[in-house]
Amino acid sequence: MDKVEVSAMKEVKREEEEEAEEDRGTWGNQCEFFLSCLGYAVGFGNVWRFPYLCYKNGGAAFLIPYVIMLLCAGLPLFFMELALGQYVSLGPNIIFPKLAPIFCGLGWGMVVVSVLVSIYYNIILAWALFYTFASFTSVLPWSSCGNSFNSPECYLEDRCNGSTYFYNNTCLEVEQYCSIANLTSFNETLCVDPFNDTQTTPAIAAVHKISASEDFFRNRVLGVTGTTWDDMGGLRWDLVGCLALAWVIVGACLAKGVKSSGKVVYFTALFPYAVLVILLVRGVTLEGANLGIEFYFLQPNISRLAEVEVWSDAATQIFYSLGSSFGGLITLASYNKFKNNCMRDAIVIATANCATSVFAGFVIFSILGFLATELGVEVKDVASSGSALAFVAYPAAVARMPVSPLWSILFFAMLITLGLDSQFTMVETVTTALFDQFESLRSRKPLVVGGTCFLLFLLGLTMCLEGGVYMFELFFFYSSGTSVIMLAFFEVVAIQYVYGIKNFLRNIQEGMSIHIPLPLYAYWTTTWFVLTPLSLLVICVFSLVFFVPAYWGDYLFPDGIQALGWLMCFSSVIFVPLGALYALLTKGKRELGLFETSEDFCPAHVRKRRGAKAASNGPPQTKEQGGTSGVLPVYHNKAFADGDEIH
Repeated sequence: MDKVEVSAMKEVKREEEEEAEEDRGTWGNQCEFFLSCLGYAVGFGNVWRFPYLCYKNGGAAFLIPYVIMLLCAGLPLFFMELALGQYVSLGPNIIFPKLAPIFCGLGWGMVVVSVLVSIYYNIILAWALFYTFASFTSVLPWSSCGNSFNSPECYLEDRCNGSTYFYNNTCLEVEQYCSIANLTSFNETLCVDPFNDTQTTPAIAAVHKISASEDFFRNRVLGVTGTTWDDMGGLRWDLVGCLALAWVIVGACLAKGVKSSGKVVYFTALFPYAVLVILLVRGVTLEGANLGIEFYFLQPNISRLAEVEVWSDAATQIFYSLGSSFGGLITLASYNKFKNNCMRDAIVIATANCATSVFAGFVIFSILGFLATELGVEVKDVASSGSALAFVAYPAAVARMPVSPLWSILFFAMLITLGLDSQFTMVETVTTALFDQFESLRSRKPLVVGGTCFLLFLLGLTMCLEGGVYMFELFFFYSSGTSVIMLAFFEVVAIQYVYGIKNFLRNIQEGMSIHIPLPLYAYWTTTWFVLTPLSLLVICVFSLVFFVPAYWGDYLFPDGIQALGWLMCFSSVIFVPLGALYALLTKGKRELGLFETSEDFCPAHVRKRRGAKAASNGPPQTKEQGGTSGVLPVYHNKAFADGDEIH
């Protein structure tokens, strides 16, 4: 074969790859994919969970177990999913039945997780939108207790002198203040039980109080006061409006799939970094910022590494932070150019994700240090994680800063863009599953995306009730916990043990032409085959041993609600055994065995060429008629991996 023929064949193969990519859609360029993956990996947890875990578990010393877990589980899973999606160019619900029929339910389990998480994730965006709108004022509404929504327990520091106490937006004498708790005054600083004069209580602690920022969140945003699971109240219509707006934004950005979302991520993925830099510059100039940073990172406690809980926190944080086994990474990579270097992308994105977490910690704790100094308390007394940090502690801090509305708008705009990227990917995972399962829907993308967003909006309305935060926390605790770890374990077994680690690496190296240096080759094989599955088992054990039942504030949810949460948890995992059962019952209708790989587990352009050839030659012969087997082992060799069929 002369050089002209070889060149012609390569050109034909390149055109076939481009045609196959165009049929399904692909990223406009490499940067769109990179930013989409980065935006998906960097989410709320980097800002409101990692900094808290770092200070709680020994400061800078926490980076040791964090990096170890990144290398053992986080990065290997991240690269494995990118390579899998890019090679086959299909969503998770279609890939795994082709990989091995016994795992035909695994991909659908991932899709269910994305559905559950996207429902509650957009509620966080709705809250952030609410705070953003509320910030367009000269005085932030959570900086005072004189609003109509404030409860009598709303408390402002330094508003009364030493002999009076703040309650119901008024300074009360000690006698009046003690009477609120059915006590009498003992002196200017103590209250006493009228029936037991030996039992005294500091007056400052006699009456339950909540900060103005917490009062705003509880009573203005949520309206949760006085509700329970038995009586969740009515809808908060302003919150419903914010949720609807959040879904409209998501739907509009995904209307044309990756063609539209790929353009949006240039802003949504990069804007949070710009805001974090601005907030850090502002934060370190505030009084007390050094105390917060020292408390967060500069007091490493190596002795904490001997505690199992520290390793558990590191493992779970790195696993959930990178977003593996949600189906999102497979989906994003499935729109890639066939020969994109996804190994490089995986390493850079995983590293950037961890660096962002550390950097965000400096931003958050510099401002918490300022808040602690303002209140005259220690940093640990204001440090928190999750929604308490984003919607209570941080707003309380910015309310005390000059030009506070500006800093509030910047912070919540950053939260919105942080959440949008992750939400784009999860909803894209759901819609891609529909498009791959029912290819005729691809011509109706805007309609399908709009219908999906509307349905998910309806499912999230229960979280807009006055007691909707209870439903939110139930989803938060159970929808993507132990179930995702189990799905990840099944995924590693399916790819590295059933399909085969050598076949998988051959697809990467020879099929997608990604060069893997020898040290990295040894690293990938060791982690995929041994360390990653073992790490997942350990993480699963940790998640069960250190499991905490769902709660909100001081309200521990009833046992029946906890049982509902466990049903939600296993609503995704159940697809794995159900899929295996289905594969077993329909075994006689297939030529493939339960653990055999379909010939369609191959690049998109190869599937398209085979489909065109089958259409021109008529129906293929079965094995009994003298045709080929349903499994074609030749596709594991270099020729087939490159897309050149064997004649």
